[in-house]
Amino acid sequence: MKKKWDIKLEVFGGLLALLWLAPFYLMFVNSFKSKKEIFMDTISLPEQWSFDNYITAFEELDFMRTLFNSLLITVVSVVLIIVFSAMAAYALSRAKSRLSTVLFFTFVAAMLIPFQSVMIPLVTVFGQFEMLNRGGLIFMYLGFGASLSIFLYHGALNNVPRSLDEAATIDGANRWQVFWHIIFPILKPITVTVAILNIIWIWNDYLLPSLVINTPGSETIPLKMFFFFGEYTKQWHLALAGLTLAIVPVIIFYFFAQREIIKGVSDGAVK
Repeated sequence: MKKKWDIKLEVFGGLLALLWLAPFYLMFVNSFKSKKEIFMDTISLPEQWSFDNYITAFEELDFMRTLFNSLLITVVSVVLIIVFSAMAAYALSRAKSRLSTVLFFTFVAAMLIPFQSVMIPLVTVFGQFEMLNRGGLIFMYLGFGASLSIFLYHGALNNVPRSLDEAATIDGANRWQVFWHIIFPILKPITVTVAILNIIWIWNDYLLPSLVINTPGSETIPLKMFFFFGEYTKQWHLALAGLTLAIVPVIIFYFFAQREIIKGVSDGAVK
């Protein structure tokens, strides 16, 4: 009976996998077709595997510059979020006082504020300081990403015994050395989790870059794809080639980081 149930689960899982992979198959296959082929037969393989669509999309997207912009903004933002959130959470978890409790719950409450309610005042203020650029966008990501990251780090730090801090202090380490050499390495699982959550959010974000970035050549991949689709909305062969190029970096990232991703999520769940 159990074996039959396992077979049914495997079949159901296989059907779900096919359902999930179907859009990727259609996107990939049709990105090699001409416009005429797509409208004649969407499901079949292309008659000729030509990379002309990709060459055109690569040039029109200015892909290398756009990829660099997304990488720069994502990497710098995530590093800053990890560094400042980890330090803030450490200070809040170790300084047990009424002020630290109020500050922690303030960060938690900030997660409940919808971005749409503050985006207009935020852009207005940053515009007055001439910070509607990549630097201003990174600063905004630090502010919006800190609340959840501090909440996650704070929960993990509550499980780290204070005796480690005391032992390191007795051995002559200052507070800075205690955190970076003793505490922060212990937080690797939750650091990976924080990094994954923020990478996915920042890499795929369209709304905030569309409000902040107004300089040609500074667009991120989602923002550039929006303009690209607007220009080639009826030329699906080029649009699908551009979309395939846009998701390739995410697939490469997951391929090389999947071991750390799975380990970080599972270890973070245990902690």
